[in-house]
Amino acid sequence: MRRRCNRDGEPVEHFSMSIRRKSRELALQCLYQIDQGGNQQPDIAGMKEYFDVNQKAVSYAQELVSGIQLHWEVLNRMVEDHAKNWRLSRMAVIDRNILRIAAYEIAYMNDVPSSVILNEAIEIAKRFSSDDAAPFINGILDSICRSIRKEENETNSGHD
Repeated sequence: MRRRCNRDGEPVEHFSMSIRRKSRELALQCLYQIDQGGNQQPDIAGMKEYFDVNQKAVSYAQELVSGIQLHWEVLNRMVEDHAKNWRLSRMAVIDRNILRIAAYEIAYMNDVPSSVILNEAIEIAKRFSSDDAAPFINGILDSICRSIRKEENETNSGHD
């Protein structure tokens, strides 16, 4: 079986995943700006002036940020409902925005498997947040997945 590769010879699956990761990281930077400064219309494409932005990552990042803004209150409630004894306002800014991104993907982007969403959120937390963030984020997102994606969980566990 022949594998598809990009121009650099990387397998397409790896290439696509790295673009999505860059998109999520770009979305995180935009959501951080929104959360901290109240700028509701971040210029995602214009962030290349300040950050190394892969142009291919911009469209998925825009889709994430737009969707999250549209469902802001729903996502905040969802995260708080699954974060036992934690209010969103008490969470680190980076952590709560990683949670918003992943919660949005879990709830509204059924084409992305839960395992990918959780893994990406954990890896981004390891890169941008504290040492305690990854297990904290994993616990909340696992609870959200079990609640929202029941059919996917049942299929993965082998139940009928």
